Amino acid sequence: MAEKKLVEAITSMEEDFAQWYTDVVKKAELIDYSAVKGCMIIKPAGYAIWENIQKELDARFKATGVENVYMPLFIPESLLQKEKDHVEGFAPEVAWVTQGGLNPLQEKLCVRPTSETLFCDFYKNIIESYRDLPKVYNQWCSVVRWEKETRPFLRSREFLWQEGHTAHATAEDAEARTIQMLNLYATFCEEVLAIPVIKGQKTEKEKFAGAKDTYTIEALMHDGKALQSGTSHNFGDGFAKAFGIQYTDKDNTLKYVHQTSWGMTTRLIGAIIMVHGDNSGLVLPPRIAPVKVCIVPIMQNKEGVLDKAYELKNRLERFSAKVDDTDKTPGWKFAEQEMRGIPLRVEVGPKDIANNQCVIVRRDTREKIVCSLDEIESTVETLLETIQKDMLERARNHRDSHTYVATTYDEFKDIVANKPGFVKAMWCMDEVCENKIKEDTTATSRCMPFEQEQISDKCVCCGRPAKKMVYWGKAY
Repeated sequence: MAEKKLVEAITSMEEDFAQWYTDVVKKAELIDYSAVKGCMIIKPAGYAIWENIQKELDARFKATGVENVYMPLFIPESLLQKEKDHVEGFAPEVAWVTQGGLNPLQEKLCVRPTSETLFCDFYKNIIESYRDLPKVYNQWCSVVRWEKETRPFLRSREFLWQEGHTAHATAEDAEARTIQMLNLYATFCEEVLAIPVIKGQKTEKEKFAGAKDTYTIEALMHDGKALQSGTSHNFGDGFAKAFGIQYTDKDNTLKYVHQTSWGMTTRLIGAIIMVHGDNSGLVLPPRIAPVKVCIVPIMQNKEGVLDKAYELKNRLERFSAKVDDTDKTPGWKFAEQEMRGIPLRVEVGPKDIANNQCVIVRRDTREKIVCSLDEIESTVETLLETIQKDMLERARNHRDSHTYVATTYDEFKDIVANKPGFVKAMWCMDEVCENKIKEDTTATSRCMPFEQEQISDKCVCCGRPAKKMVYWGKAY
């Protein structure tokens, strides 16, 4: 009875996807709810995934010349007010500190929702000449946004992220860095998280507050909703003018710098769950899985079984293998390993040892492979690579089979109402149509993809000449 309970505790995703998600997050012990409403406790299993994301991204950043810094947690109100669009964009979500100790503050401080203004204030003091450029900085930190509706990893009042902030001599350099970081994010998602993404530009309505242009990568979750998974912003010289960030160029004239910012957050863990998970729990891509191999000794009280399990663990050390030697039954251990999404399970018992073999089970397909103990290292290595590749392929097939094309408004509305996924449709670039689509269908523009297609020459909403093909969809 106890064995059945672990998986029964997960609502099936077909029945209630939101409840399935919450169940997995809790049962896989990724988070716990905290005493602070809207804030989560990230438990070791969840934090280990974030550490792997951090390690992978950080190495990729540094390979492009990025240096890490750390900025204060607080922003004086006067500093936040300097860039009008920016402050208006964030005003509804800002948390304020009005008292220090027992005394009211002379100027209230906001808890950073993002750090553009702090970086600008910093840059204006350290940039004087073209020789000081570019400045390519990033910080790993947490930010606070007072969200009304919260959900673990996807939207919480405090979340972890990285925010890159760069300053360049020319508009071309800033644009090149903006696109470079977006491409880096897309490659990371596909190569490491096995999540295929659509790269493109946000519409004027959807872009970041204060940005000239916002570029995004959009992923499709299992339930057909989109998730913005990383953004890269070109600020032009708007912030530089608001903050007076100037440098003396080679021709001895004063010029404004051009800036960028780009970020990825712990919502990526939500994406991993919703793209790859199933009704038994998490399915982790090997390259991000903190534990890649779980060894389950069968009849572990029999002589030599536990010794063999630990010998295998030592041989598979580089795949961060672990042995489940708890006193639970093998069936319970299998269910727990599946719930936690560990890519491979190695079963070994007295009969296996006698035959110099073990049974390896893939988490993603549940396929069982009988493997000679002499070849376990090479077999595990090959299987992990295969799983990584297959998971990306499956996610790509799911996305492509849930991407639809609409040429008329009736067709568009019908697809959004009845077929969860992305809808590709033409747009006249008038915000009136964008607003109407959202009002009528609750679908929003996800991005104007870099790879444009001419589906028709008319806007799907108003029928006037179309200018861009857009990916639309309901989103988290």
